[in-house]
Amino acid sequence: MAGLLLAAGGGRRLGGRPKALLDHRGRPLVEHAARVLRDGGCRPVHIVLGAAADSVRERADLSAYRTSQNPDWAQGMGSSLRVGLSALAGSGADAVVVSLVDQPGIGAAAVARVVAAYEGRGSLVSAAYDGRRGHPVLFGADRWAEIAAAAEGDRGARDYLQRHTDALTLVECADIAEPYDIDTPEDLHRLE
Repeated sequence: MAGLLLAAGGGRRLGGRPKALLDHRGRPLVEHAARVLRDGGCRPVHIVLGAAADSVRERADLSAYRTSQNPDWAQGMGSSLRVGLSALAGSGADAVVVSLVDQPGIGAAAVARVVAAYEGRGSLVSAAYDGRRGHPVLFGADRWAEIAAAAEGDRGARDYLQRHTDALTLVECADIAEPYDIDTPEDLHRLE
C-alpha cells in the first residue's frame, strides 16, 4: 500500500506561499502530511513537489520519503496526480492512498480506516465526511492508468470518481478527522 502526497501547489490564494512550506507544529506542513500517510500504513510514501521544490527540499526533512518534481504544477492537481502515479508504476504497490498537503485535520486514523477497506487491485475507496466524499482516496493499481489519463486541471481524480460511484466504497471518517483545507490567509489559524 503506497502513499502519495500531492504537495506541489503554489498557494495562489495564500499570496504565493507554497502550502508545503507552511509552518505546522514547528515544522513544514509537508512533513506532517507525509508522516500521516506513513503512520496510517502506507509504504512507500511518495511526495510530488512543484512550487518552490528546492526550498521544500532544503527546509523539510523528507529523507524517509521518495519525491518527484512536477514541472507543470501550475496546471493544477491533475498534473501532480499523473506525475505521482507514473512514479509509482512498477513499484509493486497494489494500491495507493492519495492525500493533499493542505488538509492537516486528516490524520493517520483516517488513512488507516481507508486502507482497511482495500479489497484488491481494482479497489476504489474514499474517506467520507457526513456522507460526502473527501480525502484520502485509495486507488487500486488496476485503475491507475485510467485515472492518470482522466486527471486534468485542479479536479484531479474528481471526474473519474463521479463516473465510477457504483464502484466507490465510502468510509465514514467524520468521527476521527476534519477535512478542511488551508487555502486562504483566513485559514492559517488552523495551523498550530
